[in-house]
Amino acid sequence: MGNSFGQLFRITTWGESHGGGVGVVIDGCPPRIELSEADIQRELDRRRPGQSAITTTRDEADRCQILSGVFEGQTLGTPISIMVMNKDARPEAYAEMKSTYRPSHADFTYEAKYGIRNWQGGGRASARETIGRVAAGGVARKVLSHLFAGFELIAYVTDVYDVSAAVNCAEVTRERVEATPIRCPDAAAAKKMIAAIEKARGEGDSLGGTIACVARGVAAGLGEPVFDKLEADLAKAMLSLPASKGFEIGSGFGGTRMRGSEHNDAFEIREKKVRTTTNHSGGVQGGISNGENIFFRVAFKPTSTIAREQKTVTAAGEETTLAARGRHDPCVLPRAVPIVEAMAALVLCDHALRQRAIADFRF
Repeated sequence: MGNSFGQLFRITTWGESHGGGVGVVIDGCPPRIELSEADIQRELDRRRPGQSAITTTRDEADRCQILSGVFEGQTLGTPISIMVMNKDARPEAYAEMKSTYRPSHADFTYEAKYGIRNWQGGGRASARETIGRVAAGGVARKVLSHLFAGFELIAYVTDVYDVSAAVNCAEVTRERVEATPIRCPDAAAAKKMIAAIEKARGEGDSLGGTIACVARGVAAGLGEPVFDKLEADLAKAMLSLPASKGFEIGSGFGGTRMRGSEHNDAFEIREKKVRTTTNHSGGVQGGISNGENIFFRVAFKPTSTIAREQKTVTAAGEETTLAARGRHDPCVLPRAVPIVEAMAALVLCDHALRQRAIADFRF
């Protein structure tokens, strides 16, 4: 049913946008990893609604509760279940959508697949489902920090509509990212981005953009050489996110405008390790991490639900118009930053455990 992700570090999310709550079950987390609700809550607070003037006004504290798998502050090696209750659900705001399909949303396609749908906020198709991913990502971070000394994972906004930021991925810090509500470490660009979002919302519209992510301190050897390439699993993870429409790693599409002599990452010995002089590969070669920074970008479309009247049809096949009601983000990017980090952590954690499982058998 597509509700689970990962192999050794495997998660299953559950719940709907306006149901009783949402959550996740994590299977495969190693034992004796220090873990508390505070570790998870730190990430959920970055994802939650209502955190700034440019996000939805839905009032959810998104307080997490660990139901199983942790004892006396350590993981047990058994399934970890985490729940977040929905406190500010307003399903009545979606009554008009019961029989009317929202343009570019999952209403029509979900009903075409299952013959039934939860029209209250989109059900499983809602971005509220990502709470489980972020909670699981918080656990994955703890495992990765245990496996890799100096591990860092930082995502940030680089583009909103036609505003672009200048950011050096090798130097960006979480402190600079969190310094602005748009989560762009370029202060001048961030100011323009916020103004553009506020203008679009005032006009009943929405904006999209791009998020970049860098993982530092990841060892060489993660990923498989054929179908489970590290970048392939990262791409699947990112394109499984609501509103995501594009993925590129390293030079990405820009590499098509370079020659091989320009694009190849030459090897050298640095600090007694095999390193590359450049990183056009984005830290992955042949589907396997090479020890350099893993760097990728994810494109997000404008939020589908907008206040402007749009042409659509009803479930009965009648043409009509619809102006959405309810509380929605005019731009998903600031709240998508911790979600991108979470999915990257899940992929890296899964592959790190897979690599550790075979390491003792190399000879």
